[in-house]
Amino acid sequence: MRALRITPFAAFIIFFIAPAATGAGTVGYYRQPALIKDGIVFVAEGDLWKVGDKGGNATRLTSNVGEESLPAISPDGKTLAFAGHYDGPTEVYTMPIAGGAPRRRTFDGAAVTFVSWTADGKILIGTDADTTLPQTRLVALDLSKTEVAAVRQPVPLAQAADGVYDEAGKTLFFTRLPFQGSHTKRYKGGTAQNLWKYSVDGAEAAPLTADYPGTSKNPMWWQGRVYFLSDRDGTMNLWSMKPDGGDLKQHSKNAGWDAASASQYGGRIAYQLGADIHLFDIATGQDQVVPISLDSDFDQTREHVVAKPLDYLTAAHLSADGDKVALTARGRVFVTPAKQGRFVEVERKQGVRYREARFLTDKTLSALSDESGEVELWTLPADGVGAGEQRTKDAEVVRFDAEPSPDGKFIAHYDKNLRLFLYDVDKKTNRKIAETTAPDGFADLRWSPDGKWLAYVAAGQNLFRRIMVYNTDNNATTTLTTDRYDSYSPYWSPDGHWLYFLSDRNLKSEVTDPWGSYQPEPFLNKKTKVYLIALTEGLRSPWTPPDEAAHAEKGDKADDVKIDLAGVQARLIEAPIPAGNYTSLTVNDKAIYWLATPAGDKKSSLKGAEITEGDVEVKNLTDDVKSFEMSEDGKKLLIEKTDSLYVIDAAVTAAVDLAKKDLPLTDWALTVNPREEWKQMFAEAWRMERDYFYDRNLHGVDWKEIRKKYEPLADRVASRTELGDLLGQMVSELSALHIFVRGGDVRKGEEVFPPSFLGAVLARDENAGGYRVVHIYQTDGDDPELTAPLSKPNVNVKEGDIIQAINGTPTLSVADVGVLLRRKAGQPVLLSVKPAAGGAVRKAVVSPIDATAAEDLRYHEWEYTRRKTVEDLGKEQIGYVHLRAMGSDDFGDFAREFYPVFTRQGLIIDVRNNEGGNIDSWIIGRLMRKAWFYWSNRVGKAPMWNMQYAFRGHIAVLCNENTASDGEAFTEGVKRLKIGKVIGTRTWGGEIWLNGDDFLVDKGIATAAEFGVYGPEGAWLIENHGVDPDMVVDNPPHTTYLGEDAQLKAAIMYLQKEIKDHPVESPPPPPYPNKAFPVGKAAK
Repeated sequence: MRALRITPFAAFIIFFIAPAATGAGTVGYYRQPALIKDGIVFVAEGDLWKVGDKGGNATRLTSNVGEESLPAISPDGKTLAFAGHYDGPTEVYTMPIAGGAPRRRTFDGAAVTFVSWTADGKILIGTDADTTLPQTRLVALDLSKTEVAAVRQPVPLAQAADGVYDEAGKTLFFTRLPFQGSHTKRYKGGTAQNLWKYSVDGAEAAPLTADYPGTSKNPMWWQGRVYFLSDRDGTMNLWSMKPDGGDLKQHSKNAGWDAASASQYGGRIAYQLGADIHLFDIATGQDQVVPISLDSDFDQTREHVVAKPLDYLTAAHLSADGDKVALTARGRVFVTPAKQGRFVEVERKQGVRYREARFLTDKTLSALSDESGEVELWTLPADGVGAGEQRTKDAEVVRFDAEPSPDGKFIAHYDKNLRLFLYDVDKKTNRKIAETTAPDGFADLRWSPDGKWLAYVAAGQNLFRRIMVYNTDNNATTTLTTDRYDSYSPYWSPDGHWLYFLSDRNLKSEVTDPWGSYQPEPFLNKKTKVYLIALTEGLRSPWTPPDEAAHAEKGDKADDVKIDLAGVQARLIEAPIPAGNYTSLTVNDKAIYWLATPAGDKKSSLKGAEITEGDVEVKNLTDDVKSFEMSEDGKKLLIEKTDSLYVIDAAVTAAVDLAKKDLPLTDWALTVNPREEWKQMFAEAWRMERDYFYDRNLHGVDWKEIRKKYEPLADRVASRTELGDLLGQMVSELSALHIFVRGGDVRKGEEVFPPSFLGAVLARDENAGGYRVVHIYQTDGDDPELTAPLSKPNVNVKEGDIIQAINGTPTLSVADVGVLLRRKAGQPVLLSVKPAAGGAVRKAVVSPIDATAAEDLRYHEWEYTRRKTVEDLGKEQIGYVHLRAMGSDDFGDFAREFYPVFTRQGLIIDVRNNEGGNIDSWIIGRLMRKAWFYWSNRVGKAPMWNMQYAFRGHIAVLCNENTASDGEAFTEGVKRLKIGKVIGTRTWGGEIWLNGDDFLVDKGIATAAEFGVYGPEGAWLIENHGVDPDMVVDNPPHTTYLGEDAQLKAAIMYLQKEIKDHPVESPPPPPYPNKAFPVGKAAK
């Protein structure tokens, strides 16, 4: 008998997929180990567990519905610190490792990203609490005073994410920068984590791993060496070095599987690998899996009820007569009566996701399903009796929008590769009828009443949408609308004589001239009008008033639609409907209906107008509509609002009464088998990357092998968070940014006690009898709505004042002042304040703010102090603009700060920490405007120029490692277009853009990067490297913490030199012309 040879990698996989472990327990999914002398505490199922260092059956330590994470064990082995998501935001808690009730140690309302201990028994945490510019810092929590939650001792370093002290406690080895947010491997962008050291004597911190552009993180100290995780060999492994960064050594060699969450104690290191915990012995070099099993009921894997399926609704479609509605929610299909009758669960298969269920006939539904492993067309029994039938078997990528013909003979659909298909129900054939390369692909599939013509929308190369019609008899396609205008939302009249559609042809600017504040520009509001095309010659418009020659004729439902294709584009008629911002046009024999959305609003109203030969009156049927559709017979309307669905008669009636018109869904609930659903989401996330990723070759990665690599771990997943961890590991194999895994149906604690804040730094001062106001965050006085609660004129609390009581309760009587501010945001709160200058205690009423507003307030102080520094040092010659992101709201910040200073000699545009968006062209377009002539009035002292608001001075752009996405596009554009000098540090490196519409069945995301960016020279831009500044200037961790901003000062100095060497002056007006005609001289 031949012996079976097991390679180390094969043995590793065999352990990974083992269905059971030692003892009576079951193998779980293990994360974030914390090591102590003879045991390990780790995270599984969102709870904390402990097990001996040899493995075995683990003991559960926590069972709160809120998740626990980041466990850390005190040096004496008695106390466990961790992050708990219990009462709202994640906070730091402690509990005895032998068991007991957790005690809350922070009330920050901020993210906790790291928890550890110092040798002298303090908890060291990573948090962005009390920071102005959003960034992670280290704070030590002293627990020695039992009557208080903790005494905070900030570590004086900016951008410190985690760290460890040497045995003397004199040197801190820390990771600069936290995880950059996108799931990727072998990352080398500007936000790559790297190791630094800081001596507590106050000298500036020094880099240790600057020789390597990739990731070095998670430092651990043992016997004179720093151990850490790094991907220097392409995989995250264990490494070590001397305290000066020399003598680099690699210790683990787990090719292809990244190590994570390492913890050291007594010369051994525990770390996560895949779904397991490994234990590495430094002295012997032995690295082995810790065999752990869980004695657990795995309650998160039990079938549970989703009580509000409407939260997961993805499609709702009427039957032909409007008596029933097909619902697709959380990947399941249901049929509900519009009024009364049996509610049907059409398919009860777990682990299958259905999309876009529609009525093919009254008794049959069509839907898209991934049961086969690909998204294919299926038909399902509408009464729920019997099995479904797979109809197509040729899917290469995900399919969308399956639209049955009225006669049930065909189903039109398209796929992610921009191909339009027609499935023949009787012949069971599926053929491609159109293909495009335009990014928007196909949309608005609409069948003619007789089912022989398919109208659809396809974008042209100029990105304008055009309406096409396809004939099922001869397989011919005809373009009905021009590419000079954007046309969409086609709908056939019931008699088949007309094709109605919407088109953006009302191109009238509501802004009439370029004069005025903030650079007025053309605004094409209410572009859309309603049009109809006569499909045959000689038709008279149903909107035309009668005359002696003829009346418009209305036919019955068409049995055979005919189109005179010759000259069809010339038979275009405009309906007498006022222009607006319209979508979703529908038509029956009496009226038309559409959605109207005011400019800048996200809420739509359902409008209607009767088709009449007389005066047309548009009526508003109802507001706040998400979507609607008409039944095939034209008699019913299905209306979707945020929290309900309604079926009403199709009639043009102002202010429709929706009472008792909602679908009978009060008792609707669905059951979910989590394990089956998680497996489906794993497969779907894998397909999404395959189908959406911008490179069809997936960066050369064998994507099928990647699925084989990670899929066995799905059997071990026992919580939604664990699934997210697994998905993150899998999608990171593409080595691309803009790939995010987050959200979904994660178990959460109820937000019983959300924190609130006074917009200040408070410190416990027992000698003064309360909490001292150490600092009140400053903001721009021109924006009073941003003022901190304590600085409001009616409050007038000053720095140094003592808050002795809140609502009558002494502040020193509780473990933290935050206890008295829970659930108080926006409510009047009474403070008893002892003035710092002396005098009697006075009363003040203040309205605290929530955590989001508090973070925003701190950020405003950072912006305000930067601008104030520029004003002071720049002597009002230099303007300052900071952009937090590149969204439409951020353009308001640009306008607020740019236009008041557009006449200055210099300008700093600060995109440090810019989170991206899509408005880089808006900003760049304004900065590229040039002054090419000047106006002068009779005074002539202050000439103005054309182009209006062109900035004529010198520009410096500040970027840093947290400048991301569209912030990077802006920065690269400034360099390439030679708009100004870029100063700072290399940016994030994420320039494969995404849509963000690829949601999993539980509304979680595993995004794919869809649009690569390259330059005219033919090179991919920015991705996994970032934008290199013209002038490299770092903001070192220690001096930055102390308030210095080296990058800002470098920009000021650069602009001052440019202004001195190349002053920008307005050219003086020439002498006025002398046009006097000589008096008294006769003309010759």
